[in-house]
Amino acid sequence: MNTPLSRRRFLAATSATAALAWAGCAGATTGINAPPPGRRYGISLAEWSYHKAIFGKKMSHLDFPAVARSHGIGAIELVNQFFKDKGRDAAYLADFKRRADAEGTKILLIMCDGEGALGDVDPAKRRAAVDNHRQWADAGRLFGCHSIRVNAEVGEVGSPGEKQKRAAEGLRALTEYCAGLGLNCIVENHGGLASNGQWLVGLMKLVDHPRAGLLPDFGNWYDYDRYQGVADMMPYAKAASAKTHDFAANGECVETDYHRMLKIVLGGGYHGHLGIEYEGDRLPEVEGVNASKRLLDRLHAEFA
Repeated sequence: MNTPLSRRRFLAATSATAALAWAGCAGATTGINAPPPGRRYGISLAEWSYHKAIFGKKMSHLDFPAVARSHGIGAIELVNQFFKDKGRDAAYLADFKRRADAEGTKILLIMCDGEGALGDVDPAKRRAAVDNHRQWADAGRLFGCHSIRVNAEVGEVGSPGEKQKRAAEGLRALTEYCAGLGLNCIVENHGGLASNGQWLVGLMKLVDHPRAGLLPDFGNWYDYDRYQGVADMMPYAKAASAKTHDFAANGECVETDYHRMLKIVLGGGYHGHLGIEYEGDRLPEVEGVNASKRLLDRLHAEFA
């Protein structure tokens, strides 16, 4: 049983931690990323949830806003791989924006892959990676996004600290470009050193820009505890990815304790959208997304 003193200490520590976290991620819950009125968090749909259908030509990128709306979801997170050759196609981008608007669907961010390593050992290749990402920042501005999500790719050469400095150089340059467009530039835990929470925190400290941030993915942790990793990232979180693979008979996510994870996320001051990213094999994509949404809706009722 807690004594009055221990409870006061607990509340004081919790308040201080929440205040620090909120200072770091305050931009995450304003503007387009703010949750709907009366909700502690919104629910969005990451396009990767339908990667099998899109790669299998069963649906197209242009279908995605309507597919999200069919789940009752009015906010989406795009993946550049699904319209990789259209990043500078103004007519195509405008068509996609019209479709999203027709569905009443907000476009929150673009997840960018395959544009080069921002932390490449070769300075010329780092600069090229920054240049390659700019088209997606331009598209993000057109769509009204709050962020583009990039990877902290660093190659194989050098110590973790050296790689961190290189990644910070590339990320800072890209962040400054994004800032000029009113966008955040955010990094996801996505394998390698970028799946180490403390390494990512160190990266943010080196970049030292209010428009730089992190996107904690509940999955994508390998040799690092997922709950500790997300907790590490929360002071810099400007988005969050609710990764799921499978569900128990009671509707709970098998690989992640969502009650525990949402306590970390909400306790860290984040109240923006949680992006459903279903990656399972047992359930079809449409059923996996529905199961993910049911879980997040049920937990929202509990936390509210």
